[in-house]
Amino acid sequence: MMKRLKNLFRAIFSSPIYTVSFIFLALLISLSLIAPLLPIDPNATDVSNMSQPPSWQHLFGTDEVGRDYFIRVVYGGRVSLLVGVLAMLTATTIGTTIGLVSGYFGGWIDNVLMRIVDILSSIPWLVLVIVLSVFLKPGLGTIIIVIGGFSWMNIARLIRGETLSAKERDYVLYANFIGQSASTIIFRHIFPSVLPTLIVAASTSISSAIMTESALSFLGLGIQQPMASWGSLLQNAQNSLQRAPYMAILPGLFVALTIYSFNNLGDMIKQVLQREV
Repeated sequence: MMKRLKNLFRAIFSSPIYTVSFIFLALLISLSLIAPLLPIDPNATDVSNMSQPPSWQHLFGTDEVGRDYFIRVVYGGRVSLLVGVLAMLTATTIGTTIGLVSGYFGGWIDNVLMRIVDILSSIPWLVLVIVLSVFLKPGLGTIIIVIGGFSWMNIARLIRGETLSAKERDYVLYANFIGQSASTIIFRHIFPSVLPTLIVAASTSISSAIMTESALSFLGLGIQQPMASWGSLLQNAQNSLQRAPYMAILPGLFVALTIYSFNNLGDMIKQVLQREV
């Protein structure tokens, strides 16, 4: 375990891109965790300081009702990261389970599961999410369920493909020959082989979930006021683009950098794990 951690940290600092991505995410997550301890109320209005540009008093300026925009962006990051992580856990759990079962057992089980995946994949995903969001009450829980529950299909396909390859390897064939149970073979022999692919799929899933939440909140179907997310901040900034462009630039920049950083670290972890396999 310690050797693996050393390899990860060595890989992180082997490239400036990985280093910057790691530092950015570490700072973002740390800020999100300590946000409730900061002596600034994200919902406190100040009509005497409306739409003020960034300054030492307000690092990111203020919004159209005088709320400190730095703390709004930080709280928005808390929500967006929470949606990303929980939706990723939901999607990877469903996708990995279906991919492993489908790839290992094959036959009619594989046919049935893959037809379900094909049907769900044939529906435009964003349209499906928007329709479900309309019928369900908008909010944090709904966003997590909708995004996580309908973003697992690509993960299932990836894991199925890796499982089909892994189950033909000599050590898996030998485990079958000596009579090990299917569950033992899947979790002890096949799952470690598909883990590098799963890591990358999980990092991509977080990025996609953050992007989807931002899109839904921008359309008014996601996080609702007064709770802030990066998407809702972008939606709120539409009416202030002329006098306060920073209100759109800052949350948009955080969305882009967060997605970029997660994708970089996912690729880095995959490379480290592949060298160990």
